[in-house]
Amino acid sequence: MEMRYTERIRALREDSDLKQREIASLLHIEQSTYSSYELGKLRMPLECIIALAKYYHVSMDYICGVSKRRGEFPRK
Repeated sequence: MEMRYTERIRALREDSDLKQREIASLLHIEQSTYSSYELGKLRMPLECIIALAKYYHVSMDYICGVSKRRGEFPRK
């Protein structure tokens, strides 16, 4: 079973030993909003997914749960 993006963003954050407030700050949002993303109460905007892919150096496919391979966010 593929991992949902809500599970993936939480796993990436926890693997990096980061708090929700730290990622929320990176995304310029409130911690409560980020928490709602992880819980699946709010849908995460594409801009935030892109920002997290860049931050964690993984592909958007990985974050979205389409791929099990972390890949690397494409560089220009």
